[in-house]
Amino acid sequence: MPQRIRPLFRTLSAIGFSLGLIAIAAPAGAQQSGEALVNSRCSGCHERMANGKLSRVGEIRKTPEGWDMNIARMMVVHGVEVSSEERSALVKYLSDTQGLAPVETRDWRYILERKPAVFENIPDEELGVMCARCHSFARTALQRRDEAEWLKHAHFHLGQWPTTEYQALGRDRNWWEIASTVVPKKLAKLFPLESDAWNQWKGRPAADLSGAWRVVGNRPGKGSFEGVLALAAKGGDNYSLRMEINYSDGSSAKGSGAAILYTGYEWRASISLGGEDSLQVMALSASAGEMSGRWFLAEQDAISGTIQAVRSGAGAPARVLSVTPRYIKVGETAQLAIHGVNLGDKVSLGKGVKINKVVSSSANTVVVSATASGNAGEHTVVAGAAQGPEALTVYDKVDSIMVEPDYNIARVGGGAIPPVPAQFEAVAFMNGADGEAGTADDIRIGVMPAKWSVANHGDFAEMLDDAKYTGKLTQSGMFNPASAGLNPERPFSTNNVGDLSINAAVDVGGQTMEGSAQLIVTVQRWNDPPIR
Repeated sequence: MPQRIRPLFRTLSAIGFSLGLIAIAAPAGAQQSGEALVNSRCSGCHERMANGKLSRVGEIRKTPEGWDMNIARMMVVHGVEVSSEERSALVKYLSDTQGLAPVETRDWRYILERKPAVFENIPDEELGVMCARCHSFARTALQRRDEAEWLKHAHFHLGQWPTTEYQALGRDRNWWEIASTVVPKKLAKLFPLESDAWNQWKGRPAADLSGAWRVVGNRPGKGSFEGVLALAAKGGDNYSLRMEINYSDGSSAKGSGAAILYTGYEWRASISLGGEDSLQVMALSASAGEMSGRWFLAEQDAISGTIQAVRSGAGAPARVLSVTPRYIKVGETAQLAIHGVNLGDKVSLGKGVKINKVVSSSANTVVVSATASGNAGEHTVVAGAAQGPEALTVYDKVDSIMVEPDYNIARVGGGAIPPVPAQFEAVAFMNGADGEAGTADDIRIGVMPAKWSVANHGDFAEMLDDAKYTGKLTQSGMFNPASAGLNPERPFSTNNVGDLSINAAVDVGGQTMEGSAQLIVTVQRWNDPPIR
């Protein structure tokens, strides 16, 4: 890849993910200036159509990341010159006026949130082969076009990547005939330009999100967290933010940052939290009282987790958001912290769990001492007027240990490309009504401490001794890959890639129970756009 392209696409923290670092500074008049910029910057190449819109530009709808990728390509391939501020204004305007409704992104948000180890549910096998052999299918599904524009998109692919039809899964079929006839019709039916959902959503005024929020979430390898978030409106759907969180391991972090709301619900934030630069991708609820999604480190999105934010303070609905720890064993007494909004000190943990005493109480957190005597299963937690369905699991035994994710990918690193680690957790389960482990009705108990080890996965991995050369596994469940490049110590001077079993051993009442997952350690990713 030419050197000038790398800063646009290499990492999330580079210009290619300007939504995290640039577009959050969109000016207050972004929509008005964005419209003027579209007319001035785009009309030189895109002709004005009968409906007043510009060709191609006015015939698609995309997410903020999708529009940002479009602008990046115009800059790199066609030499369009726009400043960071102009680029931010363009992304804001196009996302607000030609975006996607919440229901249209719902099933594909994992790719925006950089969720690791996702197996895609592709609605059409042929589209999976035609569209998802080079990038995720979610990248296709997060666009909207009519049939004629989907056909133009196929022409663009062949023009931009002329070897496409001769690559694997292309040359075994009449690729261009399928791409130019079958695919546009199918995509236009699945992902049309015009939809009732978008017509009902567009033009909806963005909510004012300023004020106090309560946050909860999880950071695999470190534990769950709870805290507070304060937002101050800066105009143009921009916000400054301050955040403080407490982890279940007793540590804490605080920091500040900035955020912007696109399309009335797409939250994107950049924050320095506890000395780490991280990004948040969340979706705002229709009531504007809750946001949920994921966070990830700006320089290493493999280190990531969940996050949920709800409005707090006087007048906010009372809610139980989480319990730490989230499980208690029958016959044991434990101290449990209930986290939420406008909590009361009259606590119920469900039948079979006795509240011995309220240790401390506030509107945000109520700590109780409790003893479980029976009724294993998922319990609703009540604290005053606040409730949290299935917020606590009472268990009488552990039937299985699962390593999550059960399949993951790590990447060797070197030079300008850092290694990509992989994080695992050991999760305990009880059998459901069918009495069998590993079935849909299993009851999730929660993450438990484990002793971690790595082994070769399969005969070929054993021959190359992948476990010795591919990297190191920490006792927090984090696999850190080795460096890229040929290794003369390995057979055939193989690169430090491999196929591994990641094993967790959990002490359950003096009995060791084990679970495992597969990890593929593979080569570096050289092109890393915002939507993979």
